[in-house]
Formats: sequence, C-alpha cells, structure tokens
Amino acid sequence: MTTRDPAAERLGALDDGAALDAFMAVRPRLFGIAYRVLGSAAEAEDVLQDAWIRWQGTDRAQVRNPAAFLTTVTTRLAINASTSARARKESYVGPWLPEPVDTSDDPSLGAERAEALETATLLLMERLTPLERAVYVLREAFGYPYRKVADVLDLGEANARQLARRAKVRLGTRRTAQVDKSQHRRLLEEFVAAAHQGDLSQFERYLADDVVVRPDGGGRVHASRMEIVGVERVSLFFDNVWRKYWNNADVRLVEANGAPALVVETDGAPLAVVSLDVVDGRVAHVYVQVNPDKLGGLARPA
Repeated sequence: MTTRDPAAERLGALDDGAALDAFMAVRPRLFGIAYRVLGSAAEAEDVLQDAWIRWQGTDRAQVRNPAAFLTTVTTRLAINASTSARARKESYVGPWLPEPVDTSDDPSLGAERAEALETATLLLMERLTPLERAVYVLREAFGYPYRKVADVLDLGEANARQLARRAKVRLGTRRTAQVDKSQHRRLLEEFVAAAHQGDLSQFERYLADDVVVRPDGGGRVHASRMEIVGVERVSLFFDNVWRKYWNNADVRLVEANGAPALVVETDGAPLAVVSLDVVDGRVAHVYVQVNPDKLGGLARPA
C-alpha cells in the first residue's frame, strides 16, 4: 500500500507550468492591489499565497480569463484580510504606519500609476471601509472602469460609482498627487546635513508650523507612543533621537512607496525609515518607521 505524501503532491501541483505561468504573469498587479488595500507587504504576500492555493484548486478549464479571475480572488481575499487587520490595529501600540516597500524599479507593485501608494495616502485610506478602499484602489491606482470594478466586487455599476465618490469625499482634497521627487530628495539631504552638523534647528525653516512626526515602534522597540506636533518639539525630538540612537549609523537614500526616503542602518541592518509628506513646499508630516517587523523590505540585499 502506498502512502500519500502531501509535500510531493504540492510539488507536483507546482509542475503545472501553464497554471504557474498564468499566475506569475499577473502577480505584480495582484501584489499591488493587496498591498494598497492592506498597507502591509507581509499581509499582501499571505493574500497572494491564499490566491495561489485557490487557483490550484480551481477547475481552470472553466476559467476563460485567468487574469480577471485571479484579480477577483485576490481583491476579495484582501478585503477579508483588511477586516481582521483593522481589529488588530485598534490594539496596536502607538501610532501605526504602513510597511514601507522599495519601489526603486517598482518590481513588485505593478502599478500603472502612483495612486494610493504614498504613505500619506495609505494613512488617509484608513478612513475608508475595506470595500471603499478596494474600489478606490481598483479605480484610481489601476484605472479599472466602473463596470470592471463592479464585476470584481460583485456589485452593481451604480453602487461601484457611489462607493468611489464616497471614498474620494472621505479622503478629502489632499489625495495623492504627483510626487516631486527632487524636492523630497533635497529636503532629506538638508535634514541629514543639519543632523550631521549637530544643529537640527537649521532644518526648522523647512517645517510647517503644525508639522507632525508620526513614529511607529509597534511596541517592539523604544519609540514615542504619541505623535509629536510643532516645530520646536519636532526639532528637539530628532535632535535627541539622532544623538542617542543614530549618531554612529549609516544613512542612505532609497525610494520607498514612490518617493525618496532615508534608511538609517548599522552593519547593513535598517534601524529606521524616514519619509516626508510635503505640502506647498513645507514638510507637513515626518514618518518614522522603526518597527523591526516592517523594515525587512528595505534591507540591503544579502
């Protein structure tokens, strides 16, 4: 009598070249959708794993359009995951930030547009319900017509339009615009220069009067559990952080979530990712990601 070997069965399933090719052809787009809905690369990868399992268990002979099928499955799985993720965020320690992703060559996000990718926009999207968020992502980030959005989410087209309008109202007028990367890069360079000179007051002239620093330590490392507001407090905060924790660290410029960002690291391991939200030429928000669980995507390649 022969015994079943689940591992061998899974390996055999992966040998189905046509199924694998169809999945890999749309994987970048699937990841881009899931990441925008969830704000987490790790959770997006979990969704894609579930989508792959669904794809393996599907009678693919009945699927006329694999890309449409996989987009539908992935989007609906992401909505379900977003519902449970929201509950976890309610008990999150301190301010929450999305997990930054390296978009230097945009190899994994598969976006035709930069919509719904900036940290500021991902934070604003927390105001939306999971369904509104999915509609916004499909429509604004990937340019799906309302008819296709409705098909993916099993809605009427009129309902899809209504959800899209409601999402835009909730996001307000300050939605994602074209990122001025040169301006971001210049401001980050000024920030590093002021820090290295030991006088962060030099950077204050670039800050909005009501500038906000949002640090995310997630209870995993020592970090402020409240936002820091105002020019003087923000300057003092970074002066202390730089002197106590980052003084001997290396700093490199990367592209994260479609905009320049700083990676602060020691021995090649990231300690923090710093990014800016610039409004009318002034820094309105500084996002400081120090939760080690969210820094892997910007570690140097081995």
